[in-house]
Amino acid sequence: MKAKVHITLKNGVLDPQGAAIESALDHLGFAGVNARVGKLIELEVKENDATKAKKAIEQMCEKLLANTVIEKYVVELVA
Repeated sequence: MKAKVHITLKNGVLDPQGAAIESALDHLGFAGVNARVGKLIELEVKENDATKAKKAIEQMCEKLLANTVIEKYVVELVA
């Protein structure tokens, strides 16, 4: 089963990359843009049961993939 894990900073956590993108876009004439930088991780697990696969991937996020103190994640199973 394939999955996409979207990891972003939690609200209130300073995002210097996002601020740099906002500034650059403003200078290019795109005013009023809010940017938050995150990461996308694509996984393929050898589990056919969607519930079990999602639970396993969430455990991967909690243990390794995301810093849950400052980051949040969303697991998206892909058919």
